[in-house]
Amino acid sequence: MQKTALIFVLPTALAYAQTATAPPEPTVEQTASPELVGQVVNEAGITPGQAQGAAGTLFGVAKSRLTADEFAKVAGAVPNMDGLLKAAPAADPKAALLSGLPGSGGAGSMAAAISTLSKLGLKPETIAKLTPALVKAVQAKGGAEVATLLAGALK
Repeated sequence: MQKTALIFVLPTALAYAQTATAPPEPTVEQTASPELVGQVVNEAGITPGQAQGAAGTLFGVAKSRLTADEFAKVAGAVPNMDGLLKAAPAADPKAALLSGLPGSGGAGSMAAAISTLSKLGLKPETIAKLTPALVKAVQAKGGAEVATLLAGALK
């Protein structure tokens, strides 16, 4: 009788474990910054979860490259910047090490960002669309000066 019980319990436990590990994809309205995420979803043709994580990743790069005052201007144009930054997936430690190499000129943080964006399931051609989509969304809220700051930080 014990063998029979295991046969019924094990599939149930496995099914629960599989469903418990994959959080559902958020809708645009459930993201940290719905208006910005919605624009990136439309421009880049990605899911809301990918757009939120990508925006957080790219804003993280911008934060590391801009002065505190410059980043404050960008953050002022983006509702719930903290939520977006927290939505970014963890950076790949190997790619993050590149940012500390002498002479990398900040290129390492973009290498780390590209590695992180690929964790979101984004292909290189989609990643190439993200910066222009994000800059456009920020320009709509913050104007040309703020968009120029962001674009410069993401070169």
